[in-house]
Amino acid sequence: MVLRLPQQRYLVVDYKTNHLGATAADYSVDRLTEAMLHSDYPLQALLYVVVLHRFLRWRQPGYDPRRHLGGVLYLFVRGMCGAGTPIRDGHPAGVFGWRAPADLVVALSDLLDDGRRAA
Repeated sequence: MVLRLPQQRYLVVDYKTNHLGATAADYSVDRLTEAMLHSDYPLQALLYVVVLHRFLRWRQPGYDPRRHLGGVLYLFVRGMCGAGTPIRDGHPAGVFGWRAPADLVVALSDLLDDGRRAA
């Protein structure tokens, strides 16, 4: 899913149902990072952002990846408890966020084009 935030910033959101434990504490940033790496979700996230980059390059007037790409949120729904979701060190349980460097997104997009820029 793609969310459009204020100032025309776009964010990729993916919901996950991975079972990491029975309590919200089992969905801490450390546990989410471990789950992300185990399932190769960082690669998936990067590819999602490349696709969003390509779409915005085509559809967003004045597109600038540094300005318009807002990052990725992985929402591990089993660790989220609604308004009562615990926040630890500034991070809500079950929420993993990452913002890919714009230069990396552009470089990977170009690489996937085999050096040709997509229209």
